[in-house]
Amino acid sequence: MANRKDIRNAVEAARGAAAWGRTSGHARAQILYYIAENLSARAGDFAGVLDAMSGGRSGAGEVEASVDRLFTWAAWADKFAGEAAAVPIRGMALALREPVGVIGSFCPDEAPLLGLVSVLGAAMAMGNRAVLVASEPFPLAAMELVQVLETSDVPAGVANLLVGPVAELAPHLAGHTDVEAVWSFASADLSAVIERESAANLKRTWVNNGRALDWYDAGGCRAFLEAATEVKTVWVPYGE
Repeated sequence: MANRKDIRNAVEAARGAAAWGRTSGHARAQILYYIAENLSARAGDFAGVLDAMSGGRSGAGEVEASVDRLFTWAAWADKFAGEAAAVPIRGMALALREPVGVIGSFCPDEAPLLGLVSVLGAAMAMGNRAVLVASEPFPLAAMELVQVLETSDVPAGVANLLVGPVAELAPHLAGHTDVEAVWSFASADLSAVIERESAANLKRTWVNNGRALDWYDAGGCRAFLEAATEVKTVWVPYGE
């Protein structure tokens, strides 16, 4: 089970993988496609793990949705780069999308694989490094996913998965000064703790206030892309 030291080591590994943010969108997309293909190749194994954990029969559907979500993030990796806007001068403003940096996240219980993949894929697609705390009651999906990531050419430090008590880990991850953003989709309401601890260095936060998301709704993907990027405006003046 992860503890404060593991949080520190994971964040340190993520900081050391800063080169990922300078990787081209096309290269990031290729790795996400590779992860999706390797996950699809082990779909039966993952479905069995999910069914065994939950006692249900929806594992195959969740694995299929997870593969589709990875393909979605791969498709967006080189297309959510920014836009040009008209301004009241002879010139234009370029709104460039850049990665936030290191994103810490607490993943949901209601979709232990799909939720984890949705968060990780969005962060990676936009050039971020991620420190993810997996679902506390259903951690096996994350442990299995580690093996997929290890065989998918994901650079060291880009994806860091931890398993442990979310209530104990939340203050340490949210308060870490080398983390730029913290997201929380955990069933336990960690929102107040995360927002309070994140205020020390003005982190960006995205919390669910104890409310579950519909992880199968692909229409919500835009919100993840927005949260995983920050906008840098570049003014380009020109003459007649």
